[in-house]
Amino acid sequence: MQIKDMLPWARKDLPAESRSDDDSPIASLQREMNRVFDSFWSGAGRPFGNLPAAFATGAPRTDVVETEDGVEVTVELPGMEEKDIEVTLTDEAVTIRGEKKIERKEEKKGYYVSERSYGTVFRTVPLPSGVDSDKAEAKFRNGVLSVHLPHSSEARAKVKKVAVKSA
Repeated sequence: MQIKDMLPWARKDLPAESRSDDDSPIASLQREMNRVFDSFWSGAGRPFGNLPAAFATGAPRTDVVETEDGVEVTVELPGMEEKDIEVTLTDEAVTIRGEKKIERKEEKKGYYVSERSYGTVFRTVPLPSGVDSDKAEAKFRNGVLSVHLPHSSEARAKVKKVAVKSA
C-alpha cells in the first residue's frame, strides 16, 4: 500500500461522507429533548386546569420600573378581582398575593359535571431604600395591578447629579 492510498482525498472509489449538523446523534437528541420539554411546559397536565399559566407556576408576570417619582410595580393577574388580591409592604420589599377559586357545576339529564380549580400566585419585589411606604397606592383594573411606591422626601434630597468629563 502506498501513502497516497491512505490519504482520504486521494480515494476516488469511496463516496465522500456528508453529515450535516441536523443528522448527528447529538442534534437528534437535542431536538427530542426540546420536544419533550416544550410539550411538558406547554400546559399539558397543568395542575390548575383552566386557570392561566401564571397560576400554575405561582409567579405572575411583573414589571418593575424606577422613575424620578418612585417605583412602579405592575403585575398581571388575569381573572382575578380586587377581593382576591393582597398587597403587603415592608421596608425591603412589596409582596403581591392572589388566590383564585373557580368552581363549576353542571347538571343535565344523563350527566353531572363538577370541576374545581384553585390557584395561588405571589411575587415579592425587593425595593430600593428611600421608598415612602405610608404613601403607597395600589390600583387594579382589567386584570392588571399597579402599585405606586413614591420616594421619600429624604431620598429625593439625597439624589445628586455627577458631571461627566471627557477622559
